[in-house]
Amino acid sequence: MEYERVITMSNSSLVNCTVKSPNHSGARTHSIDRITPHCVVGQLSAESIGGCFDSSNVQASCNYGIGSDGRVVLCVDEANRSWCSSSNANDQRAVTIECASDMTHPYAMTDAVYEKLVALCVDICRRNGKTKLLWFGDKDKSLNYSPKSNEMILTVHRWFANKSCPGDWLYSRLGNLANRVTAQLGGSTTDSVQKPTKLDFTKSTSVI
Repeated sequence: MEYERVITMSNSSLVNCTVKSPNHSGARTHSIDRITPHCVVGQLSAESIGGCFDSSNVQASCNYGIGSDGRVVLCVDEANRSWCSSSNANDQRAVTIECASDMTHPYAMTDAVYEKLVALCVDICRRNGKTKLLWFGDKDKSLNYSPKSNEMILTVHRWFANKSCPGDWLYSRLGNLANRVTAQLGGSTTDSVQKPTKLDFTKSTSVI
């Protein structure tokens, strides 16, 4: 039986707390077919990540945040476009996730954050009718690729602005992330990058 695609967008059941941000564009103009993980540049709690975006003066937000202990905050409903990746086109179709990290290169994350990122990506893919999460490790290929109905693509903030986000610690693990998520979804991992990708050592630490 063909995997039935979820039409109605919902929020993750993995959410532990909610700190809604006023900074979003309302309903998306594109279906969800990307996930964009970010580094928040600080070993913050879920509530503190939410607090980074609860003022309209910030002009930035995310759909979800993962605190250093692995707890998840909802900031912008998944059905709405957050202001997270310096790209309207990307944010209209991506679920954006701010992850607690160290404040200095390579912006390492705790095991709790990484494991919850895997679980959250599985949940996002499953609710949106996807059986594969793909990481190509190449900006042009990723942004020009037209995902099949069962595919989700990983993108990164550094492709849209002069930033190091999501940090080289997570960037070097995105192939592993894609493969682990796809395996849990029951899809094939052959399309995801298997080898280490070239790292971008941009010095900027801003995530906005």
